[in-house]
This record gives sequence, C-alpha cells and structure tokens, in this order.
Amino acid sequence: MTDTRRRVKLYALNADRQWDDRGTGHVSSCYVERLKGTSLLVRAESDGTLLLESKIQPDTAYQKQQDTLIVWSEGDNFDLALSFQEKAGCDEIWEKICQVQGKDPSVEITQDIVEESEDERFDEMSDSVQPVELPACEMGRLEDISELVNSCLVSPNRKDKLAAALESQHYIKKLLNLFHMCEDIENVEGLHHLYEIFKSIFLLNKNTLFDTMFADDTIFDVVGCLEYDPSLPQPKKHREYLRELAKFREAIPIKNKDLLAKIHQTYRVQYIQEIVLPTPTVFEDNLLSTLSSFIFFNKVEIVKLIEEDDKFLTDLFKMLMDDKTGDTKRRDLVLFLKEFCNFSQNLQPQDKDAFYKTLVSLRILPALEITLSIDDQKTKTASIDILTYIVEFSPSVVRDYTLQQANNTEEEQMLLNIVIEQMLRDQDPELGGAVQLMGVLRILLDPESMLASVNKSEKADFLNFFYKHSIQTLIAPLLDNTSGEKPLKEDYHTVQLLGLVLELLSFCVEHHTYHIKTCILNKDLLRRILVLMRSTHTFLVLGALRFMRKIIALKDEYYNRYIIKGNLFAPVIDAFLRNNGRYNLLDSAILELFEFIKLEDIKSLCSHVVENYGKILEDVEYVQTFKALKTRYDQHQDKLKERDRVSGSVAVAEAVVPSLLRTRYRREARQPDEEEEMWFNDDDELEDDAPLDSAQPHAHTHAHHALDAIGKIVEKKVCSSADAVNGPRVLLGAAKPPHTDAQVSAPSLLNKGLVDYDGDSDEEEDGGASSGSSSGASSTDERDAKRPRLA
Repeated sequence: MTDTRRRVKLYALNADRQWDDRGTGHVSSCYVERLKGTSLLVRAESDGTLLLESKIQPDTAYQKQQDTLIVWSEGDNFDLALSFQEKAGCDEIWEKICQVQGKDPSVEITQDIVEESEDERFDEMSDSVQPVELPACEMGRLEDISELVNSCLVSPNRKDKLAAALESQHYIKKLLNLFHMCEDIENVEGLHHLYEIFKSIFLLNKNTLFDTMFADDTIFDVVGCLEYDPSLPQPKKHREYLRELAKFREAIPIKNKDLLAKIHQTYRVQYIQEIVLPTPTVFEDNLLSTLSSFIFFNKVEIVKLIEEDDKFLTDLFKMLMDDKTGDTKRRDLVLFLKEFCNFSQNLQPQDKDAFYKTLVSLRILPALEITLSIDDQKTKTASIDILTYIVEFSPSVVRDYTLQQANNTEEEQMLLNIVIEQMLRDQDPELGGAVQLMGVLRILLDPESMLASVNKSEKADFLNFFYKHSIQTLIAPLLDNTSGEKPLKEDYHTVQLLGLVLELLSFCVEHHTYHIKTCILNKDLLRRILVLMRSTHTFLVLGALRFMRKIIALKDEYYNRYIIKGNLFAPVIDAFLRNNGRYNLLDSAILELFEFIKLEDIKSLCSHVVENYGKILEDVEYVQTFKALKTRYDQHQDKLKERDRVSGSVAVAEAVVPSLLRTRYRREARQPDEEEEMWFNDDDELEDDAPLDSAQPHAHTHAHHALDAIGKIVEKKVCSSADAVNGPRVLLGAAKPPHTDAQVSAPSLLNKGLVDYDGDSDEEEDGGASSGSSSGASSTDERDAKRPRLA
C-alpha cells in the first residue's frame, strides 16, 4: 500500500458539474466475490477505509486522459475519476480494465454502450456495424462535413465513432489547413462552415480531441475558426487579443518548461470556454463537462508543480518584501500570488491546508501588511482577495499571527488595524474593497470559528486583543461624525462606510458579551449612534435602530439601566413622530421594537417608555402596541401596590432581622463570572443605585449567635398583638412578598426575608421584578417604583 505508483485521488462530479475530492488512497484491482467480478478498490491512505469499490463492467466506457487520469460513469449521472500520482500506476490499472473488457490497452477510450429504446436501437443498428465515413477534407465538401458532424451529436454511439474517425484520420489538422486556405482567399462561407464544425467538435466532449486542439501548434487556429460566427456581422479578434494584448508577465522567471507550457495552455483553454465558445444552452450545458475537467486538473497540476519548486516561492516572497522592489514589479508579484491562491481552491482539504501553511511559513501575512497599504488599486484589490482566501479557509492562522503582534508591534502597524484602516479609507464609489474587508473582519470576530483548549483560549485572547487595540480604530469615524445633534457629514460615501461599521458593531453586540458591553457603556456609544437617527439617509437610520434593537434583544439590565439613565429612547420616539405614521420600513421597525418590549415583558423599559412618552404616544391608534404597553404598565403598578399592602404584615420580621443578615444573605439575581467581573469592577460611574449597607467589622463575629435567636424572636413577635406590628417599615432589598391568601408562619417568614429561592412562583417573580431588580437594584429603585405614576 506504500507503492506510490498506485497512489490516487478519487474525484466525483457533482450536480453543478464540478469535481468534488473524495479523498486520497491506493488503488488495486481484484476479484470481489460479492460483486461477482473484477473490481477497482481504493482504500484511504489515512485509515485504510474503503473509498471506492467499483466493478469493472464489460459495457462501461472508461477514458484515459493526460496519461494519469482514468474517467468513467457509474449509472446515468455519476461520473468518477482517478488521478494517479505516477503514469506507471495509471498504465497498470488501464491494462487491467482493458483486459476485463477485451480491449487493446493502446486505445484511449473503450466503447460506450448506453441503454436505448427499441426504436433507437433499430435506427442505429446499421451504425453499430459500420464506422462513420468522413467526406474528403476539401473546401467544396465543408457543408457536407458540417451536416455530418451535427447529425452525429444526437447519439452517444455516433459521437464516439465520429470522435474515433476524426482522431484516426488526423482530420482536425486537415480542417485547420482548410481554414488557412479559406482565410487566404477570404472564403467567408467556408469559414462559417468551419465555425459550425469546430463548435460541434467541442460538443463531442472527448478529451483525446482536446489534446489535439489545445496543442501549442493548433490552439490559435482553433480559436481562429471560432472567430467566424455566422450570426455576427464581423469576425471577432480573439487571436489578436491572446497574442498581443494578453501578455504573460513572469513575476519571477519560470525555468520549468512543463510548468510554463501548462500555465499558457490553461489560460488559453479557459479563455476559449468563457469567451470564445457561445454560451451553451440548457441542453448543451453538460456536453462541455470534459472541458471543465481538463481545466480543473490542469490547475491542480500547476499548483503542485509550483509547490515543489522551493526556490521559486522563496525568491518570490523575498522580492515581494524588498523595499527596493518597484510598484509595477510588486503588483505583478501580488497578481501572480492571487492566481496561485485561486488555483489552490481546486485542492482537496488536506492539500489546501498544507498549501496555506507553506504560504504562512514564507511570511505571506507580513507581505500583505505591505501590499494592502499600497495606493495602487490593482495591488490593493489582489491583496484583499488573497487575505480573503486565507481567512475563509483558516481564520485561526490570521488570529494567531495577530496575537503575536500584541507586544512587539505598534498599533497602527498591526495587521488587524491595517485591515480596518483600509476598509475605512476605501475610495471606491461602490465600496467593493470595504465590503470585502468587512466580511474578513466578521469571520475573524466570529466566536463560532474560534478554538479553545486546555492551554489556550483563542476566543478570549483574540477578543481581548481586538477590544484593547482595534475597536477604537473601527469606531473613530463614527464618533467623529456624531459629535453634535446631527451627523456632520451626509455624503453618500461617508454614510455607506458608517453603515458598514454599524453592521459590524451589531454583529459584535449579538455574538460578544462583556467586551462590547464595556465599550458601549464606557464610550457612551449607543447615544452617539442614535445621533444617526436624524440622518437624511433612511438606510443609515435603520442601521442605528437595528443596533439598538440588538442591544434590547439581550434583555440585559446593565444595558436597560444605561438606556433609561441616558433617556436614549428620545431619538427613536423623535424619528417615529417625524415619520408621521407613513407606512414604510422605518415605521414598522420602530413599532417592532416596542412590540418586543411588550411581548418580552421588559418591565424597566416598559415603565420608562410609558412614564416619559405615554402622553405623546397615546394618540397612536392605527396599532395597539402603545395601548398594550400602557396596559402592561398598569398591571405592574397594581402588583407593586399589592406588594406594599402585603409587606405590612411582615414588617415585624424585617424590624428584628439585623441589617447585617439582611444584607449578607441577600441573593443577587445573577452573579457575573470571573472574566465579566474583571471588566465591570471599575464601572462605578455607570451605577446609579446606592450601594448596599456594608457590614461592620465586629458584626461578623456575632452572625452565628444572631441566627440562633432569629426564629424564637420572630415567633414571639408574630404571636403578639397587632399593636406590636406598628414598628418601622423596612423593606428587604431582595425580599419578595408571599401570596396574599397564604398563612404566614415564622419559618416561612424567615425564609422569605433572607433568601430568594429558585422555586418561587411566577406571581412572586412579577411582584419583585420592578425596574432594575433583575440586576440587584438598590432601595433607591424600590422607592422610585412606589412614586406616583403618570396615568
């Protein structure tokens, strides 16, 4: 199994007529009892699993292409290919296939037999006996030749026989000689016939004919025949373009002649497929699959030949990073690298991984830092394409390189900041480069693609790096343009860029946690973004609204209190009123925002909106959103009043429970994790609540003695007369009222006063979840909740 002669790659043609790599392994041929015949077996070189088990059928057409390929069809719509590492291995398997089918190994294709109807079989019975007779290759017989070739396209058998006749009689070169004669005497009718003949030869879809037509001495003549389309008033000038305008620039001299010839051939064949040949109809689309396969395998071979030449790539990157290299030369190097990466997309995953590791080891990322900053547009665009290829395949490679720059590189020279800077400086009116770079940043910042292990946490490290070194570069144009009450710049280019920044920030809000939260709260970022609600560009207004909607969707009380404290609904209400009820996307988006608050029952935001904007919004009657908000608000107030009434019956317990215990054993609704605590422990300026009463140092010593006496004290107080309840009314910060119809006993009273259990009912949750309560609101918020509300 270690014999490299039998080492192959298995490909399968997918529904889009593209070759999918099914794996690398070793091929063998042996008799399989289950299949009752000699079969081709391919076992994976990684683990020995069976990749292919295909019986060699006597009537299956096998094709040998380019000395190292064997292609065949299994069934009607399942094409397979074996790409051999060595020609000798391909010849061995080909001889075995021909032995089973009784064919001469010198042939390039075995007879193709297809299932046909009885009528078709009868019609072609004579054809199966006699080969196709080609007319004499003369100028006067071109019309007959054209009709014959076209008539053979309707049947697979006749296509095979025609291809065999063309090859055996060297007919293509004879036709090309006629082409020269017709051009010399300007025989337009003959040239039109030659166009139809060669168009039909392409539709035969035979690799052996392509080898003849794409040879260096014939390919330009074939292109010349395809210039004379009868439907066009004047012939095209494809040969002139390929010879004079399309100049091959060697970024670094290529000494391997086979590689150079393969590059030239691939470019010209791709030009024929995409430009010269007419667009295939829906019935002809599959007839050019062999041409696509020819290009596919050529590209794979080119990449392999370049990878094997270590000196070539080393010299290329050395010249690319040399300060003495001119802009024109550097542009050619970058364009070559771009095509190199483009061809690598045809590699299988493990080969592609090795390919990009090779580029990274040759320092392609430091090279891109240089080329991305060059003013030449072609160089910049090609550099963006290369970076996109790398990030789409392996974003971790770029993240690792970026983290290595944290301690030894100036911020403005870091790759991540260069990418952001180039995105913000894109001068293209359509912002093509900026959109592409925004996509690169989005992939890099996506936590779903970040790895984590015992010794390394890529997610935490990279996000810490980004929010420490790069976020300020990203939001700088946003802050500069929103320093007043309205956006300072409203030109289309600026607002398009701000729209991209908003889209990326919205992605961060949705997928990141405390990192983006700290940035928003510390820099008052939401307030600045909501300045864009006064923009004259509706899409930018919607972008700002979408950002706020992403924040509210998190239902995070840190954010909610920040919005309430800053009165940040004012720009949204203002935009809603200025829209004046017009039935458009902005109106629907704003209504959906408030509908979400109502449906999710976000009490703090609901109370804030109704208390501050209820009078303004009560006249909106074409939707019921705001009336429903008011109803929900009234229900909250009723529950608060009920809580105040019930609290009187438990005030005695609260009076005797030491302040130390009420504070010490109060359970917060949510405890931040260690990393989040690290980010928020310095944000005191954002807290508008009074701190909890701190315990005296000596009180902790007596805590356990006090606990022993609490039950007896409370029991005595509850059993005493009602007059004893008239002491001071002190509400516990985290206490929740019991049900009004429940009997209060001393143990339950003690539990309610000290601990908020997870098993509390929904009604108790509603009663205790006033504004700010879910984040551990202080007594100030509770006093605010009991103030008179607007009707």
